Amino acid sequence: MSLELRAVCREAGGRRIVDRLDLRVTPGRLHVLLGPNGAGKSTTLGLLAGDLRPADGTATLDGRPLAHWPAGELARRRAVMMQRDDLRFPFTVREVVALGRLPWQRPDDSAGERAIVESALAEAGAAALAGRRYPQLSGGERARVQLARALAQIHADAGDAAPRYLLLDEPTASLDFAFQHQVMVRLRRLADRGVGVFAILQDPNLVLRHADTVSLLAGGRLLASGSPDTVLEPARLGALYGVAIVESRDAVGRRSLIVDPDGAA
Repeated sequence: MSLELRAVCREAGGRRIVDRLDLRVTPGRLHVLLGPNGAGKSTTLGLLAGDLRPADGTATLDGRPLAHWPAGELARRRAVMMQRDDLRFPFTVREVVALGRLPWQRPDDSAGERAIVESALAEAGAAALAGRRYPQLSGGERARVQLARALAQIHADAGDAAPRYLLLDEPTASLDFAFQHQVMVRLRRLADRGVGVFAILQDPNLVLRHADTVSLLAGGRLLASGSPDTVLEPARLGALYGVAIVESRDAVGRRSLIVDPDGAA
């Protein structure tokens, strides 16, 4: 059981964006993708979601090509939270989260559907926003609402043991320091409950604190993948980003990585 890319290539504008990429998202694991701007991270997420098709290689869910999954069935198995949204209609937050339930098409179970929406709002830390109009929210508030929508989308029926997958494109980008960590704690809990979570992030320290697996991407190619403690070495990250990175440890030995403005990559 996994969501997997094997030797996947994707081209755009005559340029190879992703080049023979192997990536595997498994249930119960939080997998983070790191890389500089233009590395092909969002394209990789689109390939995993089935929104983009590879020019070569295979993209599969549980061994079945994503292109062969009916749209509704695929939507019930995986949800995507993009970094930006273009929703401008004056829906309430509760109505936006309810959009995540459309693939289930169960208007006859309105009480049950409402309970799922309320649960998703609470889990994403957005319950207090439920009655507000979505276009009036800040960027950080919208991020929490979109997380709730995605959670509602993959909420399964009792007895449905098929693994679910949550794919997120920079879910912490619009959030303040406290909410960044709160979102990561929520993603960690989802993984611990068996969801396969794949997130694009920019901060390696969030990865060190919360992720099971990290993959480094540059120029559409996978540079390294494995445990954050092993992969996120200062020299490797310095070469990847073209800056000097140094390591520190707190009183209990937890690592942090910071940019050294006076150093050389």
